[in-house]
Amino acid sequence: MRAHQVSPHRLTLLMMVFLLLPVSGWATTDTYPFSDPQDADRFRTLISELRCPKCQNQNIADSNAPIAKDMRDEVYRMLQQGASNEEVTESLVGRFGEFVRYKPELDRRTALLWATPVIAVLGGLLVVIGIVIRSRRRPERTAALSDEERRQAEALLKDSGNDR
Repeated sequence: MRAHQVSPHRLTLLMMVFLLLPVSGWATTDTYPFSDPQDADRFRTLISELRCPKCQNQNIADSNAPIAKDMRDEVYRMLQQGASNEEVTESLVGRFGEFVRYKPELDRRTALLWATPVIAVLGGLLVVIGIVIRSRRRPERTAALSDEERRQAEALLKDSGNDR
């Protein structure tokens, strides 16, 4: 009876699989137990609406940064203590700044931020209107050919007609 031989490539592949298998355990997800499903919904909503200060454009629900984990823990702790959504948000804004909100509140500091899209659209409309008005004011220039130019054009047309 002959023993089955394993090729070196398969052996290497099997070794890599067994060596990398424990790495899959490193990717753990945080679990936050809630007794009330409404609190769990509030938690998911809050962590998806708050921005990670380190990751810039990623919410704390999706971020793996340590600061995002700390923020998730803080949201959980405050919800367990009975804090409202506004209290949780204001606490984190007070600690990390207005940047953590994806939708900053409208006040003196953020008025320009909220007005910028409107200003850009209105500016674009003014440019388009200006171009249209300016093009209507200009008299159309018709290229009048001189007698010499007309004769040259006719000669060219006759030559191209004879080539066919």
